[in-house]
Amino acid sequence: MNGPKIAMIGAGSVVFARALMSDILSLPALAHSEIRLHDINARRLETAEMMVASIARTLGVAPTIRASLDRVEALRDADYVINAIQVGGFDATLRDFEIPKKYGLRQTIADTLGIGGIFRALRTIPVLLEVCADMRRHAPGALLLNYTNPMVMLCLAVERAGGVPSVGLCHSVQHTSHRLADYAGVRPEDVWYRVAGINHMSWFLEFRHRDGTDLYPALWEASNDPACFGRDPVRFEMMRRLGYFVTESSEHFAEYLPYFIKRPAEVARLSIPLDEYIHRSERNLNRAEEARARLDRGESLEVRRSDEFAAYIINAIETNRDWSFHGNVANRGLIDNLPTDTIVEVPILVNAAGLQPVAMGTLPTQLAGMNRTNIATQQLVVEAVLTGNRDHLYHAAMLDPLTAAVLSVDEIWRMVDEMYDAHRDLMPRLLAQRLHPIPALA
Repeated sequence: MNGPKIAMIGAGSVVFARALMSDILSLPALAHSEIRLHDINARRLETAEMMVASIARTLGVAPTIRASLDRVEALRDADYVINAIQVGGFDATLRDFEIPKKYGLRQTIADTLGIGGIFRALRTIPVLLEVCADMRRHAPGALLLNYTNPMVMLCLAVERAGGVPSVGLCHSVQHTSHRLADYAGVRPEDVWYRVAGINHMSWFLEFRHRDGTDLYPALWEASNDPACFGRDPVRFEMMRRLGYFVTESSEHFAEYLPYFIKRPAEVARLSIPLDEYIHRSERNLNRAEEARARLDRGESLEVRRSDEFAAYIINAIETNRDWSFHGNVANRGLIDNLPTDTIVEVPILVNAAGLQPVAMGTLPTQLAGMNRTNIATQQLVVEAVLTGNRDHLYHAAMLDPLTAAVLSVDEIWRMVDEMYDAHRDLMPRLLAQRLHPIPALA
């Protein structure tokens, strides 16, 4: 019994790979898949291979497992490609935080927007487009399932220049729905919702019990409960202002906005965890080493199923069974009051016929306006990479909501230059097209 060929690029992200492979190998239609693992780090790739073998033994299934440092070998004839790369690793992430901090610009996660998200995209888009080129040559027709952030920027680059079918996947919608069910005092399996927007800034347009009862009144009550508010201060604060709850966590959402991180008093009032992603990355590195130590001792790793979407999308296509999820795709008539040249997050039906996104109509005006404050930066970053015009890199930073709220224009340009120089070995070559030279500061 043969299953599909599933390639994971960036399999050295051991903690995440463990969750995805547990999901895939737990599904009967995928239990005999050919799992292709690729990473540029030999030790981490070896750890991933050992981990998948351990999961297979625990589940009593027999996939074919192939690990390769050669990306083309991993991609050849694949049916599905899962992208989980992090270009530059932890060292690049540290630079994303430490250089802006010198200018007084603080961040929490720095992987989606802001100066950290911009430079993560600049490092990652060229590599991801190389993956797409390899897919066109060696795995024509394969579906790209992208998990790497910044989601909108990467998916937009793939849409404009990748030439492969793709969808961006994130867990923020399902994780938030579980949290909202808790706030409303109902079971997660008993809720129904309509969500649309852009990745990490989608909106719960409706949130109901499956019997039809509107649960937003319960969320408003929760927002007035100090214990609930304290668990999600930024999101509840913005729900009070906008009327709708957003999908991404409070620590993420805070840095997509110009209102909070610029003021120490607001950081303290809303308990915004600055530099949070550095600490998360350190924990994940430690967890990966702990997993390797257990494998080296011959211990089995327990199977931990997740609520990530990739396995269930592949399963729906392979078994031709309808399944729905929220994914990130090009805005081809899906949200009327967002630009067509962007990536939106909407419900998607999937089966053997492929991905079938659902048109969501028009967002409330204030929500679409908030999305557009992020979309402008995202579009300019992609434009910078695809055209090689370095000016658009400065423009993207100038339009970023938090960066613009904290820094002067000259500070933004000097910070961008320092970031570019610090990441130069990982960056595409961008040529400045300035019409007027910028004089040096006295």
